[in-house]
Amino acid sequence: MLACDGALWFQLGRCRSVKEFEKLNRIGEGTYGIVYRARDTLTDETVALKKVRMDNEKDGMPISSLREITLLLQLRHPNIVELKEVVVGNHLESIFLVMGYCEQDLASLLENMQTPFSEAQVKCIILQVLKGLQYLHENYIIHRDLKVSNLLMTDKGCVKIADFGLARTYGMPPKPMTPKVVTLWYRAPELLLGMTTQTTSIDMCHCCRRSPAPCLPCLRSLPAPHAPNPSLPTPQGFSKLPLASQYTLRKQPYNNLKHKFPWLSEAGLRLLNFLFMYDPKKRAGTESQAKRSKP
Repeated sequence: MLACDGALWFQLGRCRSVKEFEKLNRIGEGTYGIVYRARDTLTDETVALKKVRMDNEKDGMPISSLREITLLLQLRHPNIVELKEVVVGNHLESIFLVMGYCEQDLASLLENMQTPFSEAQVKCIILQVLKGLQYLHENYIIHRDLKVSNLLMTDKGCVKIADFGLARTYGMPPKPMTPKVVTLWYRAPELLLGMTTQTTSIDMCHCCRRSPAPCLPCLRSLPAPHAPNPSLPTPQGFSKLPLASQYTLRKQPYNNLKHKFPWLSEAGLRLLNFLFMYDPKKRAGTESQAKRSKP
């Protein structure tokens, strides 16, 4: 069973055959594999069966899939998609991830729904996403590709963060990582400007996007990213970013978000400001101080 690849063997044990699953229909295709709705013939449970893409791989399983499997095996949270097991086909390059099944993703749901979500529904969805992110960040994991197509929803309204092909663990001090991650329209300003060290802040920026247009404008190709949103004050350390010298920002002494989003309530504006200004170091310090102050 070499298909389980190296150290994963000790975590997974014996891999079942994909023949024990009945493929019902194809439900999607992403960068890292094709996804099917399937039935486990042993338990009669409906699952999502994700075939790992092995294009031009000569040295075993792709590193992105290994990272995804390793991370998901450690994660158990109501708002994180569940990896149940890894199964194999007749060939070493035929590997499938058995995931918990969700009826739809938010991207297709937003495109096809006749009426928009109510304010209460939006709050419920955002709260679930933030709870899932909090769990990831408390376990020193950054997702790095958060977007509506990677947010799944069950028929009972439970939102789950999925697709961990770009996810990485991080530590302090942060180690260099490639800035060319995250779908371009969701990419944080510091990534567009070439920052190589990444923290949980880049995930929080993705929460600021509203469909159909992003809050933070950026061009469709690098290395010519758009300047960060001029509604925001210039952040500390901006001048040290590798590509910052290529731009001259317009002076903006005040926050302009209220004018850009006049339909937002005061609570919505407070949340949006928090997401833009999110600082994991300050957050950690605030939480530590709060714990010390408890009787």
